[in-house]
Amino acid sequence: MATSTQIILGVLPLAVISFLMIGRYWSATRAMPIAWVVAAAVGYFGWSMTPRWIFASSINGAITATNILWIVFGAILLLYTLKQTGAFDVINAGFTAISDDRRVQVVLLVFLMGSFIESAAGFGTPAAIVGPLLVGLGFPPLAAVVVALTGNLMAITFGAVGTPLIIGLQDIFESSDPISAAVAAEGMNVEQWVAEIGLWAATHHVIVGMVLPFISVAMMTRFFGEERSIKPALEVLPLTMFAWASFAVPYILTAMYLGPTFPGLFGSMVGMAVTVTALRAGYLEPDETWDFGSKADWPDHWIGDIQPGESTRRDVAVATDGGTVTADSKQMSLPRAWTPYLVLAGLLVLTRVIDPLTAFLTSTLVFEWADILGTGMSNDFALLYLPGAIFVFVHLLTIPLHGMDTTEIKAAWIESTEKVTPAVIALIFAVATVQIMIQSGQSAGIDSMLVVLSEATANAAGAVYPFFAALVGAFGAFLAGSNTVSDILFGTFQYNIATDLGVSRTIVVGAQAVGGAIGNLVAIHNVVAALAVVGLVGEEGRVIRLELIPLAYYATMTGLLTLLFVYVVSPGVF
Repeated sequence: MATSTQIILGVLPLAVISFLMIGRYWSATRAMPIAWVVAAAVGYFGWSMTPRWIFASSINGAITATNILWIVFGAILLLYTLKQTGAFDVINAGFTAISDDRRVQVVLLVFLMGSFIESAAGFGTPAAIVGPLLVGLGFPPLAAVVVALTGNLMAITFGAVGTPLIIGLQDIFESSDPISAAVAAEGMNVEQWVAEIGLWAATHHVIVGMVLPFISVAMMTRFFGEERSIKPALEVLPLTMFAWASFAVPYILTAMYLGPTFPGLFGSMVGMAVTVTALRAGYLEPDETWDFGSKADWPDHWIGDIQPGESTRRDVAVATDGGTVTADSKQMSLPRAWTPYLVLAGLLVLTRVIDPLTAFLTSTLVFEWADILGTGMSNDFALLYLPGAIFVFVHLLTIPLHGMDTTEIKAAWIESTEKVTPAVIALIFAVATVQIMIQSGQSAGIDSMLVVLSEATANAAGAVYPFFAALVGAFGAFLAGSNTVSDILFGTFQYNIATDLGVSRTIVVGAQAVGGAIGNLVAIHNVVAALAVVGLVGEEGRVIRLELIPLAYYATMTGLLTLLFVYVVSPGVF
């Protein structure tokens, strides 16, 4: 049983992060080194961590940060490649041809396309792709990050073709003899049980996420619109509800009949096809076009190093019909401009679902540090499997496809390096801080800071704990930046709490899976990575403060549903 002193000490690193970044608007580059010092001190004095364990945990975090930076660099490189060739201008013109209303663009790009990318790749990839696309369309970079982080939340639980549920829960539960035995006693195997957990998670998402596309649009109009109101968002409520329904029906059916691998993929593909078809047929298009106010009136913190809507080629002229871009008497069609992203999406899916290919990529050019400083911790850098390699590969394919010359290639690499550099310190210290909190109990054989804080929550909540189950999952993802890691950290914990309370373990663990998605809204290194790709590192506090709004809604509604499900709808114990 944790002492009150341990609970207070365990909160300190989080309190420092919250005060500096949310309260004082400090950048992560300034705040996270201080948080690391505080976490190290708490680990040393409160958890008896030796310096060896503290530095091993930090090294472990640095390796994870390198994985993230590789993804971010690849995303930025592809972005600047397409800007150099003029393809970005064509893509923007193509979206304008469907609708030049910013609200419609958020529904298509953020909710539907972002959900597809999350479902295929995970790893924070949607913000790395969708954020720059929005900026290219003329969105303020800060607005692009806020909506890009918000809109694909329903897909995160099933991201990277089901990784959070398969790796985060199924693999962990299969390795636990007591849990495997309990599942077998119910006439199931762990894989079948995790599919049921996924169905309950999808049920939460479908109900709570009904207004998710609307929230994304409302966040934009309320905080970045000239009128600072949600009224323009209400005007497209029919469109947001239609897009949600087009996504939700195949999403829940896939979870029901095919398991946790493809709900997000099928939901987003069907949703995109149906919604675009409806818009092209003249349905659901707003009567009046909504746009941001004059750029001259935008606050300075809305824009960083990348100017919104600005072509990077002086010899590019966008055709008035949005069909082609002319550059040096050459024309680029819309399909040709989109080809790199289409190839990217295809490769992301193929490398995750074709087992021989996955096995090759996860075993080739993998740089592993096993038993870091003799602590038993290990981590690796899978150069080819991470989405960063796929971004770079598509960049190389784009060189001949779009006829890039040496000057353009060099410019893309230089600009990409310049943009990713500011995120290095923030990410390394952020993930190192998290690792100290995660590993804090290992050296002394006691509960870590995370478990202490979670158990304190469970003990205080008692019978109403199911309301907080999703928040615990969100807490794990906030720190680790990963739904998968949150499930690994707290899946068994949630199972045990549900067992002690005598309520459905399936539903409570399902709430954990939803919570892991919620926490990605404010996960520090997700926010840093999203800001990095739009050239706005340093505004993490502003973004996190805004993302607390959808987080509060989603966590509250998920908590209420969990209470309803475990005590009224399905009051069983498994």
